[in-house]
Amino acid sequence: MKTGKRTMVFAMLILLSSFLYPLGSVGVGAASAAPAFAKGADISWVAGMEAQGMTWKDKKGVRRDVLQILRDDYQINSVRIRVWVNPDMDYASGYMNAEKAAELAQRAQKLGMSVMLTLHYSDSWADPGQQNKPYAWRNFTFTQLMDAVWSHTVYVMNTMKSKGVTPDWVQIGNETNNGMLWDDGKASVNMKNYAWLVNTGNNAVKSVSSSTKTIVHLANGDNSSVLNWNIGGLIDNGAQFDLIGLSLYPSSSDWQGKVDQTITNANSLIAKYGKGIVISEIGMEYNEPAASKAFISAIKTKVRSIGGGKGVGVFYWEPAATPGYNQGYNKGAWQADGKPTSALEGFLN
Repeated sequence: MKTGKRTMVFAMLILLSSFLYPLGSVGVGAASAAPAFAKGADISWVAGMEAQGMTWKDKKGVRRDVLQILRDDYQINSVRIRVWVNPDMDYASGYMNAEKAAELAQRAQKLGMSVMLTLHYSDSWADPGQQNKPYAWRNFTFTQLMDAVWSHTVYVMNTMKSKGVTPDWVQIGNETNNGMLWDDGKASVNMKNYAWLVNTGNNAVKSVSSSTKTIVHLANGDNSSVLNWNIGGLIDNGAQFDLIGLSLYPSSSDWQGKVDQTITNANSLIAKYGKGIVISEIGMEYNEPAASKAFISAIKTKVRSIGGGKGVGVFYWEPAATPGYNQGYNKGAWQADGKPTSALEGFLN
């Protein structure tokens, strides 16, 4: 397609999207006040682990609800919950469809915790290495794909609403370093398609809850070139979203430098685009709790101070995981004896 015709087609799509998916057009809900600073935990595995018979103890060895331990013992005031389109319902690998996610979100909200959703727009893991379309969407045209993103997002939001939950934040995709819903929304192939998928998700969220903040989430918070290419490309192509989310998974030997670089990148993004920053995922090996505690404390303190209040919060990825859970994940914050490590003490104060 010639450049002029391609531009005209996208202009028509943009105009059509504004009519079909107007920003906040039918928003009837509003998120409750988010915390001044989110100290968060991704709890997506919890429901599946409990269904497998898992229980948790506090540091004194007393068996308690893991969400209450997170809230009362470590000042965790927010949770992050994954949503897949049509997941394998195996407890470990899948489980979190809209209904299961809403039940878990309701449980957290009843404890006074704020809720972040991360919409993978996939039946399984979406990350920098894979952004596979849901099986049911595999043969869709791009327009049909936009319709599916809209419908699914509204469905998830309304499923939350049916449980009395209005998320404070919703990620439009997960670690979309090279876009989403490949190959149609692959950023290195078609940045404009990626931007309009983000727009569609953003507008769908706002149509249900105008005050919920939307997030574009990227891995490798210490990699300035990826962040600037992706966010800059989205902005240049008219994408609308509220916050930039970053992941950071350093080691015990390099975390100081990677935290400093991530904070430098965050301040640069704020200066360029004026958007708030949330650290959507952090983690470190469970058997290095002292280093992990120091890492959490440092990134929490530094994110709080960035950009004149533009630092929204920090979320630890799956602290409730025990060593080796789900095919070898070792960055949780609980030990094999059911007691927590000292890592989450980095969130205190």
